[in-house]
Amino acid sequence: MSFKTNQTQQLTLTDSFLNLTARTQKIVRNSWANEFSDIVFPAINEERFSVLYSEHKFSRPNTPVNFIIGALMLKENGGLSDESLIESICCDIRYQYALHTTHLEEQPVSDRTFSRFRERLYYYELETGRNLLEEEMMDLAGVYSEYMNLNSNLKRMDSLMIASNSKRMSRLEIIYTVTANALRLIHRVGEDELIPIELLHFLDADDYNKVIYHCKGEDVASRLEEILNKAEKVKQIMSDEQWHNFSEYQLLIRVLLEQSSKDKEGKVRAKDKKEISSSSLQNPSDPDATYRHKAGRDHKGYVGNIIETIGENGDSLITGIGYEQNNYSDSTFCKDYLEGRSEEDAPETVIVDGAFGGKENQELAASKNTTLVVTALTGSKPNPIFADFEFSEDGRQILRCPMGYAPIKTTHYRKTGMCRALFPIDACSNCLNRDACNPKEQRKSFAVHASVSMAERARYLELLSSDEYQQLTKQRNAIEGIPSVLRRRYRVDEMPVFGFHRSRVFFTLKVGAYNFNKLLRYSRRTRDNCVQNLVMA
Repeated sequence: MSFKTNQTQQLTLTDSFLNLTARTQKIVRNSWANEFSDIVFPAINEERFSVLYSEHKFSRPNTPVNFIIGALMLKENGGLSDESLIESICCDIRYQYALHTTHLEEQPVSDRTFSRFRERLYYYELETGRNLLEEEMMDLAGVYSEYMNLNSNLKRMDSLMIASNSKRMSRLEIIYTVTANALRLIHRVGEDELIPIELLHFLDADDYNKVIYHCKGEDVASRLEEILNKAEKVKQIMSDEQWHNFSEYQLLIRVLLEQSSKDKEGKVRAKDKKEISSSSLQNPSDPDATYRHKAGRDHKGYVGNIIETIGENGDSLITGIGYEQNNYSDSTFCKDYLEGRSEEDAPETVIVDGAFGGKENQELAASKNTTLVVTALTGSKPNPIFADFEFSEDGRQILRCPMGYAPIKTTHYRKTGMCRALFPIDACSNCLNRDACNPKEQRKSFAVHASVSMAERARYLELLSSDEYQQLTKQRNAIEGIPSVLRRRYRVDEMPVFGFHRSRVFFTLKVGAYNFNKLLRYSRRTRDNCVQNLVMA
């Protein structure tokens, strides 16, 4: 299939839209379709996706890319399935108007148009590592930003857990399912003679319930090792290279590595649950999903990161996103964003919560012309008095206390980073700051424990208490509503696909739909204000 750009961007004289009644035309132009048609659709960069198609110009031309991208955004905006989207495009004049297809007798869409395009995106990203759809959605966000006058250097960042749409499974279920899938593969290719009699029960449809649900609690440990030993036998059966490219075999090997170990006698033993990594297999249907315990809850799936640009009038848009397995930390998301900035970029302020902060990220932000405002700091808060302690450049010595006294001796503990400084008796006995420093009285001196990180943390807390930072931290809470909207309206926890790359396509489109709604609200508010001003004039 060859690539061809969509040359039709305007209404033609024979357009079916012009045959509609004036009332119907007015309804369409007052709907969301008008903003999508005028602002979003012309801004879609078709050339970006030319790499997905053949360079042979004489093969069948592609369905217009801006039509597909636009339709997929409208699909997420309306919470539609692919089938419902096709019906809407064929029967709803608003969709045709938004996608510039009112001039066509037949809409350029089939039941596989969208799934094939997503598949092309998937395989291209696997091959090159480049996410074309994310690039497009963020470029569109840039177009919206200009339209909404969001020429702001103020941003905020937050993350949200995204659940995998696969079933939550116990260790026993995971091991049993992977073993059964491997044996069903052997049966499916007609190699039944390889399966020993003691493993044939895995092919029985009722065996799953007998093993999993008819198992008493005290039997789980022994049953776990029994299934692991059977999985090891299946592994030996599939030792020939003909099986090694099958996903069933690869998952079997992975589960044995993650869930078991061998004792000195070579017998397979189940690992203690504390030894199981968070990146271990959660469900064979979604092998990319990982486990994470956060905020008192268990999560299985992925994590999305959101960077929102805030305008002077309170308008905002998502102008940056990240998507990873859910054991990816907030601090690493922040580091990735900062590393993506050039030292020559315009100054900006990014408001984040404590999980995104840390000394390393603060230093990186300073080198990238970025002010990182960290709210709700994690960990214990040092006494403000430690902000006035003076340390040597290497942080291994306390030079002076807040009252200007130099210690008699300083000992640095490399493991903890703490310094133990001994001050004269007369320096601390009557000091006004004695309660704040909390020195330990010795026979001939007072011992104070402090570190460079404590001093820097105390200074930062002092900075946060200033009026300027207080105003910035108040703007942090607004981003907390985005995860709620993405869950309730855009159903990010119910994506109809499995796997990291495939689910990221849907997440990216949902963010694109969210931004379009922000644009739509701004456009309507601006239009209403203009009408009101004309009436008042």
